[in-house]
Amino acid sequence: MLYTELLRLWNEAVRAVDARDWQGALATLDQITEPTSRILFVTASTHLALGQLDHALQALDQTIAKDERLAVGFFQRSAVLMQLDRLEDALSDCIWAQKHMRGNMVIDYRQLGLRYKLYSWQVLYNAAAVYCRMGQWDQAREVLLSASQERGGGRGGQMELALDSVLREEVLAPLLVPEGEVFRPRKQDVEQLQQRDFLGKAKVISSMIPNDDFGGFEPLRMQKPGFYEPKVEGAQNSRYMRVKVPYMSRGPGQLTVPGGVMVFIFNEEDRDGMVSVIYDGQRGLLPVSLLEPADVKTSKGKKENRFPSGIPLPPGLKPPTRPEMPSPAAPPPARAVADTPPPSYINATLPPLLATEPPKYTANASSPRKQLAGAVQGAEASSVVVKVHYRYTVALSVPLDTTYSELQERIAHKLGQPAAQLRLRQKQHGSQVLRPLGGVEEAGGTLMEVAEAGRATLWCQTEEPLHNRAILYHMVALYDYAAQGPEDLEFSEGDTIDILGEVNEEWLEGHCAGNIGIFPSCFAYRENPNITESSQL
Repeated sequence: MLYTELLRLWNEAVRAVDARDWQGALATLDQITEPTSRILFVTASTHLALGQLDHALQALDQTIAKDERLAVGFFQRSAVLMQLDRLEDALSDCIWAQKHMRGNMVIDYRQLGLRYKLYSWQVLYNAAAVYCRMGQWDQAREVLLSASQERGGGRGGQMELALDSVLREEVLAPLLVPEGEVFRPRKQDVEQLQQRDFLGKAKVISSMIPNDDFGGFEPLRMQKPGFYEPKVEGAQNSRYMRVKVPYMSRGPGQLTVPGGVMVFIFNEEDRDGMVSVIYDGQRGLLPVSLLEPADVKTSKGKKENRFPSGIPLPPGLKPPTRPEMPSPAAPPPARAVADTPPPSYINATLPPLLATEPPKYTANASSPRKQLAGAVQGAEASSVVVKVHYRYTVALSVPLDTTYSELQERIAHKLGQPAAQLRLRQKQHGSQVLRPLGGVEEAGGTLMEVAEAGRATLWCQTEEPLHNRAILYHMVALYDYAAQGPEDLEFSEGDTIDILGEVNEEWLEGHCAGNIGIFPSCFAYRENPNITESSQL
């Protein structure tokens, strides 16, 4: 028997018990071919309600046979056996019920579907009732005194009345599970019996028509960019219409369209002389009187998009082809690099520098070294605060006449890194390029050349030194570039890249953050082509 069918019949029988339809409940229970112990308990309770003690005892025997540790089953059967004057068997069931209580004061059967709590004192009470029927009044009194010491609710003054009845040698009535309290199926399982539509109603997720609310299905057809255009033979069956005169929107949901343009009829529903159309990717209403059929025929061989409205075609951009890496023996030829970055980057971040007017740092027209020297002579302090951007930012105070090599040693000691692996960079006025600080050409340079107003800002990276590699020039990354292969150079927007070579017109070889690789030249720009460096690190 299917479990769903068993569950359905069990639920119908419980509903009949709640309605006090005992015969209907028995008729439903008889249809269950493989009843469980809890269903058999329902059958026994139904027979007890009808006064059919023999049938109830038979159902309880089957219940205990299927679940030999069901204490409430032994408790219920002991009461039935007392009514059938089978006192020895009734006393045995009381003993088994007490044993299967497992030392607990109470067992709550609500988790199994029975809204009833079996207390230990109730089992002892039924045992005392058996002794009363046997005529063993002293034994009955001792059991009741033991039951009165048990903890548990639901007794009220019942124990005192029972003791008075035993003293007067009156037989006690057995306790039973209340009429109508039976094991019920789980509510969650019953709810699952109802049929559910797991697929649900079809819903448009992606459509070529904006705000499409069609909920059915259509045959598969070839998809193409733009709105779907049905194949028609002539103008009279086409859903494309031409607007006779310009129309301005006069209410919510209406469109503003120029005269002579093509629109697509979305549906045939006419509301107050308005029809829903699609124009330029938007859906709205237009008066029907302004529309006329349009001839959609085109000459053979003409494949271009006839209607500019709708979803635009994807752009036909091609990424640069990956170069073939040249052999080390043949260095790549040099090429001219664009003097200025793309217009969007200029407008967004960097103002262009005029080639005819060099940047002016001070009003004095002398060399930068003399200008800075004059500024330092006017300063009160003889030291400068150097702020170094590393993985974290540190600051240190050093004399103005500190050379680059001494400064590098101090910063290396401050960061706890080898000085040979530290690379210091600086930014010039109006520039975003981080240029190396010091080198072969500026071996005798001091901090006075980069300090302003007693301060200097440097950037520091831990990099392996470049051996026998010349830096041609520097470039600034326009965008993030993720490496597509092991030979690629990965960098982020704004990083400074040391150009080591030019692979071809579209790819460069560069050095950034201690890594060497190739990258597309369109991902970076050269800020000032007149400045080149050939220093070796």
